[in-house]
Amino acid sequence: MKKRIAAMVLSAAMAATLAACGGSGTAATTAAASAETAAPAEAAESKAEESAAAADAVDTSNAAYTISIGHINAENDSWHLAALDFKEQVEKNSNGQIKVEVYPNSQLGSEIDMIQSILQQGGCDITYTGESMQTYSPDLGMIGMPYLIQSDEHMTAVLEGEVGKKLEGMMEEAGMKVLGYFTRGPRYITSNKEIKSTADCQNLLIRTPQSPMTVAAFEALGAKPTPMALSEVFTSLQSGTIEAQENPFAMIQNQSFYEVQKYLVKTAHLRAWVYIAMGKAQFDALPAELQQVVLDAGKHAQACEHEIFLENEKKFEKQLQEEGMTFIDVDQQEFADKMIAGVLPILTESQKQLYDEIEAANPSK
Repeated sequence: MKKRIAAMVLSAAMAATLAACGGSGTAATTAAASAETAAPAEAAESKAEESAAAADAVDTSNAAYTISIGHINAENDSWHLAALDFKEQVEKNSNGQIKVEVYPNSQLGSEIDMIQSILQQGGCDITYTGESMQTYSPDLGMIGMPYLIQSDEHMTAVLEGEVGKKLEGMMEEAGMKVLGYFTRGPRYITSNKEIKSTADCQNLLIRTPQSPMTVAAFEALGAKPTPMALSEVFTSLQSGTIEAQENPFAMIQNQSFYEVQKYLVKTAHLRAWVYIAMGKAQFDALPAELQQVVLDAGKHAQACEHEIFLENEKKFEKQLQEEGMTFIDVDQQEFADKMIAGVLPILTESQKQLYDEIEAANPSK
């Protein structure tokens, strides 16, 4: 039964990828047929296998290069669907000279593990990362600054402008070639404790990423932030080791946090992004014509993911409510005042300068 369910998920995932990202007609037809009919489980499994085979139709048996993509999200997440799109584009446009392997669900370790693997050329070549790169370039931690990015338009202005070029330069200096980026929805707190104001965050055991800025922001609320890998969060919530976490709608839905969390608190405390980041050494090892194939595929995957993301954002909000989560509206300015005040004192001079540049890029100001 688990195998059949997995096959149905894979079939739906492939359908979404090929429909949203312009995949091959044969594969799209097969996937659409699976999605539109209530076929038996055996048929769904067969369709999934056919769709996967269609997406991998290019012969890579004699590939001169192999690129491994690792990420922390599930197979039904837009990040994974974009990875499949990247695979299809690279293998097709390299005429099978490059084989792409995709490892979802933290199969290659945590985000930090994969970054280290890439930089040490240890088996992972591409991952999705942003503020976690601050270990190698401290100013990249500004990606995780609470309430700095005010809107999707502001984020685009940053990423496509002079500040974006500066940030990509920092990534490259740290050993990562940026192939594109995925913008994320606002992050919200989920909890088994009702939270209506910052006072309710006192002593809240909340999982956060391994980001000094995020930790400082939640400490300013009186919470007890506990950094841990995403793969550990569900069981930690289930066992009561932690009582809260914070993520966008997509992560809350796709990681099934609604099964172990009662409340969704609409703080919208962070709007951020992740880069499609390839090890610069691995990128530089490719011939120039294959480098261009990889760069083009990165931009294609970026557009693919964004289309799926936009479709999913409202859908996931509705689904989480249908799953029984209680949404709580809060005074976001109250949260902003405390979180920003908690982080500003720990910023370096160069981080403060970058903070001002990002703030100034807001088109609404």
